[in-house]
Amino acid sequence: MPLIKFVHAADLHLDSPFKQIRNKAPDHVAAALHDATFKAWRKIVDLCITEEVHALLVAGDIYDGADRSLRAQRDFIDGLERLHDKGIRSFVCHGNHDPLDGWEAQLKYPDSCHRFGPEWESVPVFADDPQRAAVTGISYPTREVTENLVEKLERRTPGPFQIGLLHANVGKDTDHYPYAPCSVEDLTGKGINYWALGHVHTGKILNETDPTVIYPGNPQGRHPNERGPRGVYVVEVADDHSVHPRFEAVDVVRWEQIELDIGELQSEQDLLDELPRRVDQRLQEADNRPLVLRIDLLGRGLLHGTLRRQGVVNDLREQINDLFQTREPFAWCERITDRTAPQIDLDALAAGVDFTAELIKRSRAVQADPARLAALAAELDPLYDNQRFRFLREEQPDEDEMAALLQEAEAVVLDLLVEDES
Repeated sequence: MPLIKFVHAADLHLDSPFKQIRNKAPDHVAAALHDATFKAWRKIVDLCITEEVHALLVAGDIYDGADRSLRAQRDFIDGLERLHDKGIRSFVCHGNHDPLDGWEAQLKYPDSCHRFGPEWESVPVFADDPQRAAVTGISYPTREVTENLVEKLERRTPGPFQIGLLHANVGKDTDHYPYAPCSVEDLTGKGINYWALGHVHTGKILNETDPTVIYPGNPQGRHPNERGPRGVYVVEVADDHSVHPRFEAVDVVRWEQIELDIGELQSEQDLLDELPRRVDQRLQEADNRPLVLRIDLLGRGLLHGTLRRQGVVNDLREQINDLFQTREPFAWCERITDRTAPQIDLDALAAGVDFTAELIKRSRAVQADPARLAALAAELDPLYDNQRFRFLREEQPDEDEMAALLQEAEAVVLDLLVEDES
């Protein structure tokens, strides 16, 4: 029997709107997306009960916004009440999306749930054995907390197994806002054995032991950049305080991306055969979950000219959706992007001394230079940082995507140059 067994979850984002996708999707796909965060939460509760854990820890961002919906609040509390009925305690802290000063309906939480306030507080997990394990946590009083909250935490005295519950940006993750910034080094030396973190949506183990530091990621991907399995950690702690975490996927709809190089395809029939095969393969690998897909067509090949013809890429997307969107589970292709290039010898062109050669050389130089790619991406910041277009932030390209965009622009220009020369 373990000293303590718990589930570590974070970033539920209940009632996430999925606006940009739902507006384009057919009704049954839109409905699946709308319900996905709620169903993922219920799967977390089911997992806690099935695993017979002692406690559930939720490390912030329960809701998608400070003005949380009534349905989201009701569903969350319903889940906590199910845990209460099974004798499972719950510990909750609030983050930047669900700060303490956000609107909250007057609903009753079960007595077994402890919600942390704006100051550090330590609470025993077992009321009848307080020296066995404790949870130490803190919540955001308001949305933007930019101070290092860990600096305010006094060292825990030796004794019970100590779990720290915190919503923070550890290690300056550039994909997330720098709320409550701190380092892994800040988290050590505080007498905490396990840090249950939230805020970063990609699951990762930052430190394996002394202390164990884990982001579980969000349990349900909310946009195309949150791909692959999403879930929580089931954590067992032995009597010697050794920690044994295990990831469990609980996502309901999975986001995936397929990349297809056209270099080996000789005809349009090859393309029409290969695309469904790739989608079917990815669907079989999705653990019986429906998929929302993006497909990138890459490489140089004979089919580039066909793909540049008006309407062809959209026809391919419609073909995929005709085949897969009514299956159970479904696969729905939200977008196909043509990033192919003409079948030309780039190296030979780059070896010349004309404008085309200079264009290729400069494009390659920028693609290979992270600093120049970052400077190019920074030119887009005024658009993505504009408060009126915050929904676009989910689409802001990272370094790899900037390089891909540059390759695509290069292909367009080379197409025009080659056509002019011929």
